[in-house]
Amino acid sequence: MRRYLRVVGLCLACGFCSLLYAFSQLAVSLEEGAAGGRRPQAAVVSWLADGGRGTGRGAGSAGPGRTGRYDMKTRPDEKMHLAVVACGERLEETVTMLKSALIFSIKPLHVHIFAEDQLHDSFKDRLASWSFLRRFDYSLYPITFPGDSAADWKKLFKPCASQRLFLPLILKEVDSLLYVDTDILFLRPVDDIWSLLKKFNSTQIAAMAPEHEEPRIGWYNRFARHPYYGRTGVNSGVMLMNMTRMRSKYFKNDMTTARLQWGDILMPLLKKYKLNITWGDQDLLNIVFSHNPESLFVFPCQWNYRPDHCIYGSNCREAEEEGVFILHGNRGVYHDDKQPAFRAVYEALRNVRFAPPKFSLKIYSIMRSL
Repeated sequence: MRRYLRVVGLCLACGFCSLLYAFSQLAVSLEEGAAGGRRPQAAVVSWLADGGRGTGRGAGSAGPGRTGRYDMKTRPDEKMHLAVVACGERLEETVTMLKSALIFSIKPLHVHIFAEDQLHDSFKDRLASWSFLRRFDYSLYPITFPGDSAADWKKLFKPCASQRLFLPLILKEVDSLLYVDTDILFLRPVDDIWSLLKKFNSTQIAAMAPEHEEPRIGWYNRFARHPYYGRTGVNSGVMLMNMTRMRSKYFKNDMTTARLQWGDILMPLLKKYKLNITWGDQDLLNIVFSHNPESLFVFPCQWNYRPDHCIYGSNCREAEEEGVFILHGNRGVYHDDKQPAFRAVYEALRNVRFAPPKFSLKIYSIMRSL
């Protein structure tokens, strides 16, 4: 019980401090926009880490929490690309996720929103009031799957979830992309995780966090009926991609001796493992990277912190030492009372209202006086 209370306290403290930082960052950004729309060089917070976390993480692993350092560097503005897929009752979660991304981020952010047709007008209405945010723009896309197999892909796991598998093929002009689920909340600038692209070696094409830190409670190592990455698999709720490399790579597989490109490997994988997979597109990604482990960069659990990291006691060491960077409220914990810390952070960010510069500068002045 004491450990649980400590974890709850840690999450609430991180959330409160993050929100204080958020208001100041938002106001500063708006102040810059009000001053003639100037685009000064951005101060970028980079996550720097040394070494690996052992053989269980693979060659592409990020360093342990204590070796991480934040280094303020001045670089020219560089647009980051963020993607999300929203279907069903996910509008509010998606908008809240976008608020968290915009509050904290420094460099310009372009968001690619894939949504069911009936959600498009709602997204346009909600985002129209953010037009004064000079470092944000977005594109809205329909949900699309390849030809004859569209029905199979759409009903895989959750509605539309497998859309993420086709992002490298749809967004052909985008070099790199950060995909997140709708139930993600950023507690650090998007710039920080974006900077991990610079840490990819020549073989790595994507980055994800482990599905579990503790094998004794892991799902893949206990129940999976298909190949998976590493000791406990990976979670695809936060996935950083160099899509140029993904489109050009030929992947090893267990279906043919020939290596297949991304657009050619997905349907054969689904046909072979359709009856053996539980978590849909995430399982397919685990299968791909189990055969191509050299292509995956594994970042620590603090970049994809989920209820599993504290429901059976705290088991994300990096979050304990440096804090939670990205919160992932899967299992619907933002909307029930099972994880009050997760819900408190979500509701605080959901209730943030973006306002034109003059009003926001007043907020900033108030925050400075506290």
